[in-house]
Amino acid sequence: MKCKRSSDGRSIDHHSLQVMRQQAIKAMREGQPAASVAAAFGVNVRSVHRWLADFVNGGQNALLAKPIPGRPPKVSADEMRWLAQTVRDHSPLQYRFQFGLWTLSLIAELIRREFGKKLSLASVSRIMKLLGFSAQKPLYQAWQQDAALVHQWEQETYPAIRAEARAAGATIYFADESGIRSDYHTGSTWAPRGQTPVVQVTGRRFSLNMISAVSPRGDFRFMVHEGSVTSQVFREFLKRLMIGAEQPVFVVVDGHPIHKAKLIKNYVDSLNGQLKLFFLPPYSPQLNPDEQVWAHVKRQVSRQLVQSKDEMKRLAIGALRRIQRLPELVKSFFRQPECKYAAG
Repeated sequence: MKCKRSSDGRSIDHHSLQVMRQQAIKAMREGQPAASVAAAFGVNVRSVHRWLADFVNGGQNALLAKPIPGRPPKVSADEMRWLAQTVRDHSPLQYRFQFGLWTLSLIAELIRREFGKKLSLASVSRIMKLLGFSAQKPLYQAWQQDAALVHQWEQETYPAIRAEARAAGATIYFADESGIRSDYHTGSTWAPRGQTPVVQVTGRRFSLNMISAVSPRGDFRFMVHEGSVTSQVFREFLKRLMIGAEQPVFVVVDGHPIHKAKLIKNYVDSLNGQLKLFFLPPYSPQLNPDEQVWAHVKRQVSRQLVQSKDEMKRLAIGALRRIQRLPELVKSFFRQPECKYAAG
């Protein structure tokens, strides 16, 4: 006798329900969201979360037609559902945490605080993966950023700049400045459990400033400078950028005062249209593909134990020249999610 399927799966025969549970959990372990799994099997999301909680608490045996008795469950279906919604839709700051990213430690603390249950980080990791979450690098956005201006830039302003450049035969560059310090370190390192690794530093601090520009076709230009980047330094970079330029050059930069200084305006005007500057929306560095350059350079330099400013300069120039020899790498900067609008 066949049983009619209900929205919660209770009227399905035991064997079919067991198979359904196992297939549903397999689908979620492969990254499918609970809502999609529930729709595919004709059950409600609450049932899927209950199966998920059973699996988290008891493994595959908990999915059998007649669950094996054991310890009380650590996480319930309602708690699983609440956790998924909370991490998906809210920031840790809304729950009075001091850190703005959902790390495993913060999620474990959230579970302890809300449900009074203490879970290992491994258990939390397993739960989050089953819920369809993964550890990802976040996109940072300044709170002052105007979403309307960003949208206008991507959909109207930059397409108009690109059309003007094509009509004039101009090359578009995105330019930016950045600095690197001798005590800057990034990345992670392996160490014995319970022993926090220590990075050796020299105790001497020195810095180096850099300016670079990238184009969608893979061109890359740079200049290294010791000391602050002023409007005079930026003008020197623009002069170097114009060397050998037979067609107009369009440069996209942020709204920093040195880019809008009278000295720069006078220099641009003196070139009678051969050089034009365009300005990104305020507080929107993610729109500039040249930001990717600094991530590469700082990653290369910070892995070394730099003993002097000359050594840091040598390493930085080496990293910049490597980028210059790899036009496909430069093009890839424009394929980043935030910069695709400028590709091609």
